Amino acid sequence: MAGQKTDARDVHVGRRIAEQRKKSSLTQKRVAQSFGMSAAQLQKYEKGINRISAIHLEILSRMTGMPIDYFFDGMNRSDDIPLQGFSEPPQQAFAEQSRSQNSWIGLVDVVAKHVTENFSEKGRREFAAAVQALDEKLSG
Repeated sequence: MAGQKTDARDVHVGRRIAEQRKKSSLTQKRVAQSFGMSAAQLQKYEKGINRISAIHLEILSRMTGMPIDYFFDGMNRSDDIPLQGFSEPPQQAFAEQSRSQNSWIGLVDVVAKHVTENFSEKGRREFAAAVQALDEKLSG
């Protein structure tokens, strides 16, 4: 992206990159390796000196488990285009639950919603029977 000037938006995205990289216990070296660049270049992204490419942001999103829009949340906009536009609803970040909570509950909720919305009554009964059979096998 040679020739493009960076601005406050790049600084915002860079701060969010650094913040999430640290929260995910990833080193600059590890992230830079996955991008195929030096840690010094990643540092330039984190400081907003250079603009990160969409491809690298997508890789970081997968590495950290955060949706891409997380890196733009709270950023000042320089246009009048609505935030949602014609896009899909925002993704929810995966948040690990505390050890005292069942970490599978979120998955159960998502699967139940999908089955309810997309399966016939017969299909739902068959799916529930399969889950029950799995429970019996796992319970031994």
